[in-house]
Amino acid sequence: MGHSGSRHKPEARILLLGLDGAGKSTLLYKLKYNEDFHTVSTVGFNVEMIETKKNRDKISLTVWDVGGQVKMRAHWRNFYQDTAGIVFVVDSSDINRLDEAKIVLEQTLKSEHLRRLPVVVLANKQDIVGAATVTEITEQFNLRKSCSDRDWFIQPCSALTGAGLVDGFRRMAQLVKMTPEDNNIKETVKYIRSKSIRSMKKVRMVTY
Repeated sequence: MGHSGSRHKPEARILLLGLDGAGKSTLLYKLKYNEDFHTVSTVGFNVEMIETKKNRDKISLTVWDVGGQVKMRAHWRNFYQDTAGIVFVVDSSDINRLDEAKIVLEQTLKSEHLRRLPVVVLANKQDIVGAATVTEITEQFNLRKSCSDRDWFIQPCSALTGAGLVDGFRRMAQLVKMTPEDNNIKETVKYIRSKSIRSMKKVRMVTY
């Protein structure tokens, strides 16, 4: 690592979580491809490799975008193994669901597998008039208390325009601990499927 000609960039595995409709997949594809994708609620998961910088070095973030519907949240724990950081997306414009998002984030962070891992909260849809500000979300979510045992940051962003997305993931890159080589994504997918594929099939049968 760090030598010229090295085949592998340092890598970290990131979980992209949040309620359904928060804009997780849309912002991930905007960041990855710089294109507007009209997505539907994710049932299951998506995986994308994002290149960014940690200090002056190029690194790779393997981002696991997991569906946020109520029935999918029960499967989040199957993705916690080997996670280095959490990006939690909040729909800042959906004022009525902010309390729900707060509760879900707090419950997620209680997992022993995620103990002391860094958190970046993406306050998405800041382009919408009336969206809650970063200050308002910080206070309503009581982030200083709920994240007191870990590094955390909240970043305003818009999946539609792309504003703030690069900054948010660069911040995560600064906070996570890196591994020297790529994890085998195929093996990780195989592990997750072995843990939850039967339940996933049941979830896909549900119409939202």
